[in-house]
Amino acid sequence: MAQWSDDGRGGRRRDPPGSLQAPLWRAIAVYRFAALTYVTVLAVRNLSDYAFPVAGGVVLLAMTSWTVYSGYAYADPSWRRWPLLLADLAVTLAVILAAPRVVGPKMLDAGVPPLSVAWLAGPVLAWAVSGGRRRGVVAALILGAADLAARERVGQSSLTGAALMLLAGIAVGHVVRLAVIAEERLQQAVELEAATRERERLARGIHDSVLQVLALVQRRGAHLDGEAGELARLAGEQEAALRSLIATAAPVELDRKEIDLRSLLGGYASPVVSIAAPATPVVLPAGVAGEVAAAVGAALDNVARHGGGRGWVLVEDDVAEVTVSVRDDGPGIPPGRLGEAVGQGRLGVVQSIKGRISELGGTVRISSMPGEGTEVELRVPRSRVTPDGTAAPVD
Repeated sequence: MAQWSDDGRGGRRRDPPGSLQAPLWRAIAVYRFAALTYVTVLAVRNLSDYAFPVAGGVVLLAMTSWTVYSGYAYADPSWRRWPLLLADLAVTLAVILAAPRVVGPKMLDAGVPPLSVAWLAGPVLAWAVSGGRRRGVVAALILGAADLAARERVGQSSLTGAALMLLAGIAVGHVVRLAVIAEERLQQAVELEAATRERERLARGIHDSVLQVLALVQRRGAHLDGEAGELARLAGEQEAALRSLIATAAPVELDRKEIDLRSLLGGYASPVVSIAAPATPVVLPAGVAGEVAAAVGAALDNVARHGGGRGWVLVEDDVAEVTVSVRDDGPGIPPGRLGEAVGQGRLGVVQSIKGRISELGGTVRISSMPGEGTEVELRVPRSRVTPDGTAAPVD
């Protein structure tokens, strides 16, 4: 079955390059012609024994014409809609109802198959490819019921044929669903790769021009007083902000349930907050990533209030767990201070940080020494996280 291009003047259209459904439609066309060939061979062998040989020739000619037309029509994606699908079903129903009468009860009892044998599965495959398992099952039930109703006697072979059509509708529909998901993932991967390349190109351009100028201004004016010194300080802050911006990965939403943790933590980057993360996406369920990011935000809020304002965030992605460390170079936490804060009703660390991570089955470790800063380490095990972002029960 040829795939035609759109000539811009109402000509034929074709599936997008790389479409995973296009081979399925070609396979349906091949199946239809193969089934028609099989029916033709049977008709040539048994036509003289049919109750109505002339009518059998007419039905065979109609089947041939529809096979050619449907193969041509389904090649155009814009035609794969309800009018063609319903017409395909109607033509096949007409053949199913006419075929037993053409052959005759005596020949059917003798084991001669009707003209609709094998060929009648074409619409089931077309409906399954166009709409998945549900459409495939509906078409199989309609055609199977019509085939059984058209026969005077229902035998094991006819029931087997109806069951095979039903299974074909389910199987092909499931394959199509997987193909659609795979195609969406492939498109997302292509878009992500293109965005990453463009980001890297811009980062190189910024590094070779803007960052070097800002760094030069900061170095030359660092020892000056007055407005020149203030300008140098601002240049240094903007240099740090730009470096953080081009180093932070672009938001990557893999699907509606998963997200790249780096894209959420990147929003906390600033001239006084540095973020270091793996080069590859840190994939977590959206709910989990949101809770981890909120806990990191609470830790950075403490850095801004009590840790001198300068903070570092490190993200580590292992097979078993994801670890996020938040460190500052402030005065540290005096021994017993966290316990006093809880006693005073100040539950920021307990609720905002430990509470969130504990609900995910993770742990929080706080290390601090007076005068040496504070480090908050958040660990979330992947084995305890379910797709909806909740913690799995412990055995």
